[in-house]
Amino acid sequence: MLKKRIIPCLDIKDGRTVKGINFVGLRDAGNPVELAKKYSEQGADELVFLDISATDEKRKTLIHLVEELSIEINIPFTVGGGISTLNDVDLLLKAGADKVSLNSSVVKNPNLIKEISQRFGNQCVVVAVDSKQIEDQDFVFVNGGKIKTELHTLDWVKRAEELGAGEILLTSMDFDGTKQGFDVRLLKQVSEICNLPLIASGGAGKIEDFTEVFTQTNATGALAASIFHFGEIEIPDLKLNLKNNRIAIR
Repeated sequence: MLKKRIIPCLDIKDGRTVKGINFVGLRDAGNPVELAKKYSEQGADELVFLDISATDEKRKTLIHLVEELSIEINIPFTVGGGISTLNDVDLLLKAGADKVSLNSSVVKNPNLIKEISQRFGNQCVVVAVDSKQIEDQDFVFVNGGKIKTELHTLDWVKRAEELGAGEILLTSMDFDGTKQGFDVRLLKQVSEICNLPLIASGGAGKIEDFTEVFTQTNATGALAASIFHFGEIEIPDLKLNLKNNRIAIR
């Protein structure tokens, strides 16, 4: 069984870390490099770095920031935002990223998953799925959660796995920033139809939420942002609690 991972997420806009609720109402959360260094030192297993406005503003992820992060931290990190070509992936991996997170571009061109997987290996291909429930159905959203697609979440996850994704990063837009706990219902459904490592995202508010998501679902990683950025939960305390609950973590 894969050991569980604690993964802080840094949503970047205009070079700063930001955080909102349900993908809106963004507020400043600090310098991304300083936060990344702190999390690395505290024992985070990985980091996710998302340039959240890159796709919407039709520009590429900030390469120089990726290079700086790779120098300052010694844990694996994933980069997403505005990645739409093999060349984009090549540049980010060369800049120091370990994995790339793909969302809007692969919904538009699903074959890109296969192309990246075949060229660079599926271990670096993270398909990020932003999901929202509408009238008892789960739909995929793109462009930073601004545009609804007609794709059903479970169908898209299964398709991404078939095309060569190495990991799924599933964000529940309904739970994002609410601090009411992870979307256990959706995570259970996804893990039942998908054999890939699954990162749970959206809704973490207290230590018990991590215990719940790791015991009630097959998620192999739990991602959170504001509770780490604003010091509500310290990573060493979280890891100690998980160990005390006999949850195998890295």
